Amino acid sequence: MAVLEILEFPDPRLRTVASPVTEFDDDLQALIGDLFETMYEAQGIGLAATQVNVHKRLLVIDLSENKDSPQVFINPEFEVIDDEETEYDEGCLSVPGYYETVCRPKAIRVTAQNINGEQFELEATGLLSTCIQHEIDHLNGKLFVDYLSTLKRNRIRQKLEKEHKKTA
Repeated sequence: MAVLEILEFPDPRLRTVASPVTEFDDDLQALIGDLFETMYEAQGIGLAATQVNVHKRLLVIDLSENKDSPQVFINPEFEVIDDEETEYDEGCLSVPGYYETVCRPKAIRVTAQNINGEQFELEATGLLSTCIQHEIDHLNGKLFVDYLSTLKRNRIRQKLEKEHKKTA
């Protein structure tokens, strides 16, 4: 397994819409392992393949304190099952150091495939619902900063661009 480079906003590759996964092979297994290793190393709770410049519809999540409840979602889709919205202070490994309140549907039903290509469905609420929606947004070329005002988004962009120039 390897720790991969995480793309950071405003990198245009983060806007790429991911393609469906069609092959469930050893390469996919290796990529899933790399995604988990990268996410854990970065102290994250979710990571979409798009964030490491792999434009496949694949995401990993682990909300546990002990990093012992990994979840894999391949070709995920969701539908809203509760129109009530909930607010979370969202952060993102691709927007390091920034947290902003985002409103999202409270409950969703997710349909996805597991590592063997078998389809499964689950209902998610709370942080899991928010995390799944956040990561699926990545697969669709969208970031949590897109939910913010233009002013806030531009401020974050300018600060990150300045930091990138310092480290370049």
